[in-house]
Amino acid sequence: MEKRNIIVIGASTGGVEALKQLVQELPSDLNASIFIVWHMSPTLRGFLPEVLNSLNTIHAANAYDKEVIIPNRIYVAPPDHHLLVEEGRVRVTRGPKENRFRPAVDPLFRSAAYAYGNRVIGVVLSGQLDDGTAGLWRVKYSGGLAVVQDPADAIAPSMPESALRELEVDYCVPVADMGALLVKLSLETINENVAVMKDEKTKIEIGIAAEENGLNRGSLNIGELSRYACPDCHGILSKIMDGNIVRFRCHTGHAYSADTLMAALTENIEDSLYSAIRGMDESILMLNQTGDHYAEANQLKLAAIYFKKAKEAEERSELIRKAVHRHQQLSRDIILEDAEQSL
Repeated sequence: MEKRNIIVIGASTGGVEALKQLVQELPSDLNASIFIVWHMSPTLRGFLPEVLNSLNTIHAANAYDKEVIIPNRIYVAPPDHHLLVEEGRVRVTRGPKENRFRPAVDPLFRSAAYAYGNRVIGVVLSGQLDDGTAGLWRVKYSGGLAVVQDPADAIAPSMPESALRELEVDYCVPVADMGALLVKLSLETINENVAVMKDEKTKIEIGIAAEENGLNRGSLNIGELSRYACPDCHGILSKIMDGNIVRFRCHTGHAYSADTLMAALTENIEDSLYSAIRGMDESILMLNQTGDHYAEANQLKLAAIYFKKAKEAEERSELIRKAVHRHQQLSRDIILEDAEQSL
């Protein structure tokens, strides 16, 4: 009899503490395979397996490409690599970033659901923004179970809150109770006659994360072309619907939730404003330098014109400086916080 023995876990800010507490509560003989994505800097050494192995429970290691999946093992996404699940093996790739991260949670969840259907348990732990929500929706859509850390128990509640807001999760518990819950769920038998859903959209998206050519794979055909440009490569974004969840993907493969896209676009506004300030500062320096040159040559009228133009540029530059100082990077959490303060 098949059991729910594929456990995929996603975490970000505050995730190490949650993962330590969760793994600490798991028995050393758990008959399940565990896959973990934790958002980290690409330059960060992959220390998470060492941290988890110090707990003396289930052996953890950074996964390697095409590694065979076995029970009673924790597979960790290495820095700057996506972790994907295929039937019987894992993939470790450098496909395009999703939600501005590599590794990202959604590709792991999506691939596990595609490969193992109702054998999958998806777990979303502490983290900012909403990576993992779309992937957890795919787990649920494929017959798997959705488990979310109680936001009140999370250092960063945004990821759990997003999952709770966008889909009907099966369990929402403090991380202290999650180990026992996963043990219980992993012992449940499932209906082996339920076919795993192999839809073309998910297949294309998994292929993109696995380093396949997104354009050749048909990335432009999995959604409706939007009015937005990709913040990373400036390609046109397609709008994709997962139930009521809205997300976006460009033809090169970058993918965003609606909230992550808003954060990226507003961050890019600041970058663009500073770029404008840099250009204006350079023009001011050039105008003044040229004015000095003509003043030294006793061409005072021409020098005065250059100095006047430099002064006008300084006034315009000051307006842009004020704009960048007032600019705010936005996210759903920031907007909701502002809304609460205005009531």
